[in-house]
Amino acid sequence: MKEKIIKKASEMFLKLGFKSITMDDIAGEMCISKKTIYKYFCNKELLIEESTNTIHTEVHQIIDQIISKNHNAIEENFEIRKMFKEMFKSSDASPVYQLKKHYPEIYEKVISREINECNTVFKKNIEDGIKQGLYRENINTENYTKFYYNLIFSIKGSTSSEKEAQQLELEILEYHTRAMATQQGIIELEKHLLNPDI
Repeated sequence: MKEKIIKKASEMFLKLGFKSITMDDIAGEMCISKKTIYKYFCNKELLIEESTNTIHTEVHQIIDQIISKNHNAIEENFEIRKMFKEMFKSSDASPVYQLKKHYPEIYEKVISREINECNTVFKKNIEDGIKQGLYRENINTENYTKFYYNLIFSIKGSTSSEKEAQQLELEILEYHTRAMATQQGIIELEKHLLNPDI
């Protein structure tokens, strides 16, 4: 039952935001009593913390699957973006913005965990892109990795509209890629920017 509650709460938090959803909403959606939820979670904060852990694990499993498909570095970034867009497609208010505004301590834990994971993923992407001739060889990989995740998390935490955040993220991805790209990389980037589904 605990896992079912976390799964349902995670779906609802992503769809409607961490602040908007109450314990009553979750109980109603699951056709169980609120008392059942409190049996496993003494407060909403604990449920949010468990839910963000679950979401984090699922996101990084999907990212690992995308990486295992051996796309080129630019295509890989667009595939990861597509996954996030799909995950947050039904949200109006940005769940990350709500988390930062209303549950800052949980947000800080989430961000520090995300930065560790993203640091590895983004750094590997840049190294692969250099080997593939899509990114310039003289890039300071550490700095470009930091630039990218700082921009992404800054937008996520400061933009209340999910639609606006996603548009800004696309522009950050383009900005990040153009800053690193070789001529071959620019051609690959332009190809993806023409895709209406991005």
